[in-house]
Amino acid sequence: MASEQLEQVKELLGAIDLLDGTLEERRALMDSFGQEAPDGTSVTTVDAGGVPAEWIVAPAADADRVILYLHGGGYSLGSLDSHRRLVAHLSIEAKARVLNVDYRLAPEHPYPAAVDDAVAAYRWLLGQGVRAGRIAISGDSAGGGLTLATLLALKDAGDPLPAAAVPLSPWTDLEGTGDSMRTRAAADLMIQPARLKETADLYANGADLRQPQLSPLHGDYAGLPPLLIQVGDAEVLLDDATRVAAIAEAAGVSVTLEVWDEMPHVFQAFVGLLPESDRAVARIGAWLQARIP
Repeated sequence: MASEQLEQVKELLGAIDLLDGTLEERRALMDSFGQEAPDGTSVTTVDAGGVPAEWIVAPAADADRVILYLHGGGYSLGSLDSHRRLVAHLSIEAKARVLNVDYRLAPEHPYPAAVDDAVAAYRWLLGQGVRAGRIAISGDSAGGGLTLATLLALKDAGDPLPAAAVPLSPWTDLEGTGDSMRTRAAADLMIQPARLKETADLYANGADLRQPQLSPLHGDYAGLPPLLIQVGDAEVLLDDATRVAAIAEAAGVSVTLEVWDEMPHVFQAFVGLLPESDRAVARIGAWLQARIP
Protein backbone atom coordinates (compact mmCIF):
# COMPACT_ATOMS: atom_id res chain seq x y z
CA MET A 1 0.00 0.00 0.00
CA ALA A 2 1.36 3.42 -0.93
CA SER A 3 2.28 5.96 1.71
CA GLU A 4 0.01 8.80 2.77
CA GLN A 5 2.50 11.27 1.31
CA LEU A 6 1.69 10.02 -2.19
CA GLU A 7 -1.51 12.09 -2.17
CA GLN A 8 0.54 15.22 -1.53
CA VAL A 9 2.79 14.35 -4.46
CA LYS A 10 -0.23 13.80 -6.70
CA GLU A 11 -1.61 17.21 -5.73
CA LEU A 12 1.74 18.77 -6.55
CA LEU A 13 1.90 17.05 -9.92
CA GLY A 14 -1.67 18.06 -10.68
CA ALA A 15 -0.78 21.71 -10.11
CA ILE A 16 2.22 21.65 -12.45
CA ASP A 17 1.88 21.83 -16.22
CA LEU A 18 5.16 21.43 -18.08
CA LEU A 19 3.25 21.51 -21.35
CA ASP A 20 1.90 25.03 -20.89
CA GLY A 21 3.73 28.17 -22.03
CA THR A 22 6.66 28.82 -24.31
CA LEU A 23 9.62 26.46 -24.42
CA GLU A 24 11.67 28.96 -22.42
CA GLU A 25 8.96 29.22 -19.76
CA ARG A 26 8.66 25.44 -19.50
CA ARG A 27 12.43 25.08 -19.17
CA ALA A 28 12.51 27.70 -16.43
CA LEU A 29 9.68 25.94 -14.57
CA MET A 30 11.43 22.57 -14.67
CA ASP A 31 14.75 24.10 -13.65
CA SER A 32 13.09 25.51 -10.53
CA PHE A 33 12.22 22.07 -9.15
CA GLY A 34 15.47 20.66 -7.82
CA GLN A 35 18.20 23.28 -7.78
CA GLU A 36 19.21 23.03 -4.13
CA ALA A 37 21.61 20.30 -3.06
CA PRO A 38 21.64 19.19 0.61
CA ASP A 39 23.96 21.06 2.99
CA GLY A 40 27.52 19.82 2.84
CA THR A 41 27.33 18.73 -0.78
CA SER A 42 30.11 20.04 -3.01
CA VAL A 43 29.08 21.40 -6.42
CA THR A 44 31.87 22.18 -8.89
CA THR A 45 31.37 23.29 -12.50
CA VAL A 46 33.53 21.51 -15.06
CA ASP A 47 33.99 21.23 -18.82
CA ALA A 48 33.63 17.50 -19.55
CA GLY A 49 35.21 17.15 -22.97
CA GLY A 50 33.36 20.15 -24.35
CA VAL A 51 30.13 19.33 -22.51
CA PRO A 52 29.01 21.54 -19.59
CA ALA A 53 28.77 19.51 -16.39
CA GLU A 54 29.22 19.70 -12.65
CA TRP A 55 30.64 17.41 -10.02
CA ILE A 56 28.16 16.69 -7.23
CA VAL A 57 30.01 15.18 -4.28
CA ALA A 58 28.51 14.22 -0.92
CA PRO A 59 30.77 14.43 2.15
CA ALA A 60 31.24 10.63 2.45
CA ALA A 61 31.58 9.98 -1.29
CA ASP A 62 34.35 7.63 -2.46
CA ALA A 63 36.50 9.51 -4.97
CA ASP A 64 37.04 6.28 -6.90
CA ARG A 65 33.33 5.51 -7.48
CA VAL A 66 31.70 7.68 -10.17
CA ILE A 67 28.18 8.01 -11.57
CA LEU A 68 27.62 9.81 -14.87
CA TYR A 69 24.08 11.23 -14.64
CA LEU A 70 21.83 12.19 -17.58
CA HIS A 71 18.77 14.24 -16.66
CA GLY A 72 15.26 13.78 -18.03
CA GLY A 73 12.98 16.28 -19.73
CA GLY A 74 11.98 14.78 -23.07
CA TYR A 75 15.30 15.81 -24.66
CA SER A 76 14.01 19.41 -24.73
CA LEU A 77 13.75 20.33 -21.03
CA GLY A 78 15.93 19.82 -17.99
CA SER A 79 19.39 20.96 -16.96
CA LEU A 80 21.94 20.81 -14.18
CA ASP A 81 19.57 22.91 -12.07
CA SER A 82 16.50 20.70 -12.50
CA HIS A 83 18.21 17.56 -11.19
CA ARG A 84 20.88 18.79 -8.76
CA ARG A 85 18.91 17.73 -5.69
CA LEU A 86 18.19 14.20 -6.94
CA VAL A 87 21.78 13.79 -8.10
CA ALA A 88 23.07 14.89 -4.70
CA HIS A 89 20.97 12.26 -2.95
CA LEU A 90 22.36 9.64 -5.33
CA SER A 91 25.84 10.77 -4.33
CA ILE A 92 24.90 10.37 -0.67
CA GLU A 93 23.36 6.91 -1.00
CA ALA A 94 25.86 5.47 -3.49
CA LYS A 95 28.84 7.11 -1.74
CA ALA A 96 29.98 8.19 -5.17
CA ARG A 97 31.01 11.32 -7.02
CA VAL A 98 28.37 12.18 -9.61
CA LEU A 99 29.05 13.98 -12.88
CA ASN A 100 25.80 15.79 -13.67
CA VAL A 101 25.83 16.31 -17.45
CA ASP A 102 24.18 19.26 -19.26
CA TYR A 103 23.81 17.68 -22.71
CA ARG A 104 22.44 19.75 -25.59
CA LEU A 105 18.66 19.93 -26.02
CA ALA A 106 16.21 19.80 -28.92
CA PRO A 107 14.92 21.50 -30.97
CA GLU A 108 18.10 23.58 -31.16
CA HIS A 109 20.20 20.41 -31.08
CA PRO A 110 18.25 17.34 -32.24
CA TYR A 111 19.42 13.73 -32.34
CA PRO A 112 22.20 12.64 -32.12
CA ALA A 113 23.47 15.63 -30.10
CA ALA A 114 22.43 14.18 -26.72
CA VAL A 115 24.08 10.82 -27.44
CA ASP A 116 27.23 12.53 -28.71
CA ASP A 117 27.47 14.64 -25.56
CA ALA A 118 26.90 11.69 -23.23
CA VAL A 119 29.59 9.67 -25.00
CA ALA A 120 31.97 12.66 -24.93
CA ALA A 121 31.45 13.11 -21.17
CA TYR A 122 32.08 9.41 -20.56
CA ARG A 123 35.27 9.47 -22.60
CA TRP A 124 36.34 12.59 -20.69
CA LEU A 125 36.02 10.61 -17.46
CA LEU A 126 38.25 7.91 -18.89
CA GLY A 127 40.72 10.59 -19.95
CA GLN A 128 40.75 11.90 -16.38
CA GLY A 129 42.01 8.51 -15.23
CA VAL A 130 38.71 7.09 -13.99
CA ARG A 131 38.60 3.40 -14.89
CA ALA A 132 35.54 2.14 -16.77
CA GLY A 133 35.00 -0.47 -14.05
CA ARG A 134 34.53 2.31 -11.50
CA ILE A 135 31.83 4.15 -13.49
CA ALA A 136 28.06 3.72 -13.61
CA ILE A 137 25.70 5.59 -15.94
CA SER A 138 22.26 6.63 -14.76
CA GLY A 139 19.43 8.88 -15.88
CA ASP A 140 15.69 9.37 -15.70
CA SER A 141 12.96 9.41 -18.35
CA ALA A 142 14.61 10.67 -21.56
CA GLY A 143 17.85 10.49 -19.60
CA GLY A 144 17.05 6.87 -18.80
CA GLY A 145 16.67 6.12 -22.48
CA LEU A 146 19.83 8.12 -23.12
CA THR A 147 21.61 5.97 -20.54
CA LEU A 148 20.83 2.88 -22.59
CA ALA A 149 21.55 4.64 -25.90
CA THR A 150 24.95 5.67 -24.53
CA LEU A 151 25.76 2.07 -23.59
CA LEU A 152 24.83 0.94 -27.10
CA ALA A 153 26.89 3.73 -28.69
CA LEU A 154 29.92 2.89 -26.54
CA LYS A 155 29.58 -0.78 -27.38
CA ASP A 156 29.32 -0.05 -31.12
CA ALA A 157 32.41 2.17 -30.95
CA GLY A 158 34.45 -0.39 -29.05
CA ASP A 159 34.89 1.75 -25.94
CA PRO A 160 35.35 0.05 -22.56
CA LEU A 161 31.96 -0.26 -20.92
CA PRO A 162 31.03 0.97 -17.45
CA ALA A 163 30.46 -1.35 -14.51
CA ALA A 164 26.70 -0.83 -14.35
CA ALA A 165 23.77 1.35 -15.40
CA VAL A 166 20.60 2.54 -13.65
CA PRO A 167 17.80 3.78 -15.94
CA LEU A 168 14.87 5.34 -14.05
CA SER A 169 11.48 5.31 -15.81
CA PRO A 170 13.41 5.11 -19.11
CA TRP A 171 11.86 6.36 -22.35
CA THR A 172 13.00 3.59 -24.69
CA ASP A 173 10.36 3.52 -27.45
CA LEU A 174 9.91 6.85 -29.18
CA GLU A 175 7.18 5.32 -31.36
CA GLY A 176 5.04 4.81 -28.25
CA THR A 177 3.91 1.27 -29.04
CA GLY A 178 3.70 -0.07 -25.47
CA ASP A 179 0.32 -1.17 -24.10
CA SER A 180 0.88 1.02 -21.04
CA MET A 181 0.52 4.08 -23.29
CA ARG A 182 -3.17 3.17 -23.20
CA THR A 183 -3.62 1.25 -19.95
CA ARG A 184 -1.80 3.81 -17.74
CA ALA A 185 -2.84 7.00 -19.56
CA ALA A 186 -5.49 7.93 -17.00
CA ALA A 187 -3.17 7.25 -14.05
CA ASP A 188 -0.14 9.16 -15.36
CA LEU A 189 -0.18 12.73 -14.04
CA MET A 190 2.94 13.84 -15.91
CA ILE A 191 2.95 12.44 -19.44
CA GLN A 192 0.29 12.65 -22.15
CA PRO A 193 0.93 10.08 -24.91
CA ALA A 194 -0.08 12.49 -27.71
CA ARG A 195 2.33 15.16 -26.49
CA LEU A 196 5.03 12.54 -26.03
CA LYS A 197 4.83 11.75 -29.74
CA GLU A 198 5.29 15.45 -30.54
CA THR A 199 8.35 15.54 -28.30
CA ALA A 200 9.77 12.43 -29.96
CA ASP A 201 9.41 13.95 -33.41
CA LEU A 202 11.03 17.16 -32.21
CA TYR A 203 14.11 15.32 -30.98
CA ALA A 204 14.32 12.83 -33.87
CA ASN A 205 14.08 15.61 -36.48
CA GLY A 206 13.13 13.16 -39.24
CA ALA A 207 15.41 10.29 -38.21
CA ASP A 208 14.03 6.73 -38.08
CA LEU A 209 12.48 6.34 -34.62
CA ARG A 210 13.47 2.67 -34.55
CA GLN A 211 17.19 3.43 -34.52
CA PRO A 212 18.55 1.84 -31.33
CA GLN A 213 20.26 5.03 -30.19
CA LEU A 214 16.92 6.84 -30.53
CA SER A 215 14.72 4.01 -29.25
CA PRO A 216 16.90 1.63 -27.20
CA LEU A 217 14.03 -0.85 -27.22
CA HIS A 218 15.49 -2.00 -30.54
CA GLY A 219 19.09 -2.35 -29.34
CA ASP A 220 21.38 -5.38 -29.15
CA TYR A 221 22.06 -5.77 -25.43
CA ALA A 222 24.53 -8.65 -25.59
CA GLY A 223 27.65 -7.82 -23.60
CA LEU A 224 26.21 -4.83 -21.75
CA PRO A 225 26.84 -4.38 -18.00
CA PRO A 226 24.30 -5.13 -15.24
CA LEU A 227 21.18 -2.97 -15.20
CA LEU A 228 18.97 -1.78 -12.36
CA ILE A 229 15.71 -0.46 -13.84
CA GLN A 230 13.15 1.27 -11.62
CA VAL A 231 9.73 2.30 -12.91
CA GLY A 232 6.38 3.24 -11.42
CA ASP A 233 3.26 1.18 -12.03
CA ALA A 234 1.23 4.36 -12.64
CA GLU A 235 3.06 5.69 -15.69
CA VAL A 236 2.69 5.32 -19.42
CA LEU A 237 6.37 4.40 -19.78
CA LEU A 238 5.90 1.22 -17.74
CA ASP A 239 6.17 -0.99 -20.82
CA ASP A 240 9.20 0.96 -22.07
CA ALA A 241 10.97 -0.34 -18.97
CA THR A 242 9.59 -3.87 -18.76
CA ARG A 243 10.16 -4.68 -22.44
CA VAL A 244 13.77 -3.49 -22.38
CA ALA A 245 14.35 -5.48 -19.21
CA ALA A 246 13.06 -8.63 -20.92
CA ILE A 247 15.11 -8.03 -24.08
CA ALA A 248 18.30 -7.34 -22.12
CA GLU A 249 17.82 -10.37 -19.90
CA ALA A 250 17.26 -12.57 -22.95
CA ALA A 251 20.58 -11.26 -24.32
CA GLY A 252 22.38 -12.44 -21.18
CA VAL A 253 22.49 -9.15 -19.27
CA SER A 254 22.04 -9.24 -15.50
CA VAL A 255 18.85 -7.20 -15.00
CA THR A 256 17.17 -6.11 -11.79
CA LEU A 257 13.72 -4.74 -12.63
CA GLU A 258 11.76 -2.96 -9.91
CA VAL A 259 8.16 -1.96 -10.60
CA TRP A 260 7.00 0.27 -7.76
CA ASP A 261 3.30 0.00 -7.01
CA GLU A 262 1.23 3.19 -7.57
CA MET A 263 4.33 5.31 -8.12
CA PRO A 264 4.33 8.12 -10.73
CA HIS A 265 6.91 8.91 -13.39
CA VAL A 266 10.42 9.46 -11.95
CA PHE A 267 9.08 9.24 -8.40
CA GLN A 268 12.69 9.18 -7.16
CA ALA A 269 12.76 12.95 -7.68
CA PHE A 270 10.57 13.30 -4.56
CA VAL A 271 13.30 11.97 -2.28
CA GLY A 272 12.88 13.56 1.15
CA LEU A 273 9.14 13.97 0.62
CA LEU A 274 7.94 10.50 -0.37
CA PRO A 275 9.05 7.44 1.67
CA GLU A 276 9.00 5.26 -1.44
CA SER A 277 11.39 7.69 -3.11
CA ASP A 278 13.74 7.51 -0.14
CA ARG A 279 13.72 3.71 -0.28
CA ALA A 280 14.22 3.65 -4.05
CA VAL A 281 17.23 5.98 -3.96
CA ALA A 282 18.69 3.98 -1.06
CA ARG A 283 18.20 0.81 -3.14
CA ILE A 284 20.10 2.39 -6.03
CA GLY A 285 22.92 3.37 -3.72
CA ALA A 286 23.26 -0.10 -2.21
CA TRP A 287 23.06 -1.77 -5.62
CA LEU A 288 25.78 0.46 -7.06
CA GLN A 289 28.06 -0.02 -4.07
CA ALA A 290 27.75 -3.78 -4.53
CA ARG A 291 28.80 -3.51 -8.18
CA ILE A 292 31.51 -0.92 -7.65
CA PRO A 293 32.83 -2.05 -4.24
